[in-house]
Amino acid sequence: MSNAPTYEIDLKAFWRDPYPDLKAMRETAPIAYVPQLGATLLTKRDDIFVNEKLIEYFSSDQPEGLMTVLMGQNLMRKDGAAHMAERKVIFPAVSPKAVKTVWNAKFEELTKEVLQRVKPSGRADMVRDIAMPISGEALKAITGLTNMKWQEMDRVSQGMIDGCANYAGDPDVEARCHDCTASIDRHIDEMVPILSETPDMSLLSVQLQAGLSPEQYRANVKLAISGGQNEPRDVIAGLIWTMLTHPDQYDLIKSGQFTWLNAFEEYSRWMSPVGMSPRRMTQTYAVNDVTFDPDDRVFLMFGSGNRDADIFEKPDEFDMNQDCSASIAFGAGPHFCAGAWAARSLIADFAMPLIFSELTGLHIDGPVEFGGWAFRGPLALPVAWDA
Repeated sequence: MSNAPTYEIDLKAFWRDPYPDLKAMRETAPIAYVPQLGATLLTKRDDIFVNEKLIEYFSSDQPEGLMTVLMGQNLMRKDGAAHMAERKVIFPAVSPKAVKTVWNAKFEELTKEVLQRVKPSGRADMVRDIAMPISGEALKAITGLTNMKWQEMDRVSQGMIDGCANYAGDPDVEARCHDCTASIDRHIDEMVPILSETPDMSLLSVQLQAGLSPEQYRANVKLAISGGQNEPRDVIAGLIWTMLTHPDQYDLIKSGQFTWLNAFEEYSRWMSPVGMSPRRMTQTYAVNDVTFDPDDRVFLMFGSGNRDADIFEKPDEFDMNQDCSASIAFGAGPHFCAGAWAARSLIADFAMPLIFSELTGLHIDGPVEFGGWAFRGPLALPVAWDA
């Protein structure tokens, strides 16, 4: 085990709000062993930025890791040539060109459909009734699992990310995760003959066309669902909350000084929807004054690095006036999020502007609570508008 200093946390408090503990770690023990997580955490932005790229030491290949055990070994849990080979296969489905020529029209259509469905009611939960179906419908199209309801897409995504963050070993959480992966497998099985007969640009289809094995395409579709549903959902709802609680920042959007893409990038830094990525040490290696041993579990704390006061002028504030270009919200190395272009387009080009234009007089209509540290977002966001 590494010789990093030990930092104790209250798991429940850390889930509710990890930022006080992460700030304390950055200031007193930037690389710290947290026994409640069974891992050594890198909390400074530059330590993460530099070492994430050193795959010969910080490996994504984790045979005993929760993601691999529960979901199969997807491309995110591979390094080097094996990772790049599968990344190249899926790229046509999520490339900037595909987003522009294939997915943008779908994003606009489905977002308008969701908003027209809820608009007459005059009130809703932004997470459950708006962000969740927008994200789910988009992910159905991109993955190729058009046979899955958006409600099931959200359920299986949440079940998998809960399973992947289940470092406390809760058997009920693990059982729900297995149930969710089984559901995805059934939906994949239904779509394989359809997409084999009539291929398209979806993630499942491009993998089938490239001849990937069932183990490979199943694992990669599960990977896309585990991140591609909850992250856009959480950013849409979280950014709505942010604009409604920071009217001065919303005024900057309305005046044209900043764009929804600027808001998206600053929010992703400030309230990183993916707060952590795990790694396995392959050999003895030292970072600063901490020496790691082979097979040490290491967590790269993106959410902490994005609030590093040595890098960002106002690390704990949402402020589009500050430079957020050093953000590592989508990763910093070869595992940079492949779905970043699609997420930016769905949220900044369609979801945010359409929500505010269609739901006039939008305002918060009840208590709001955030949760999570590995994945973070609002749990509920009651809103109302002029029906």
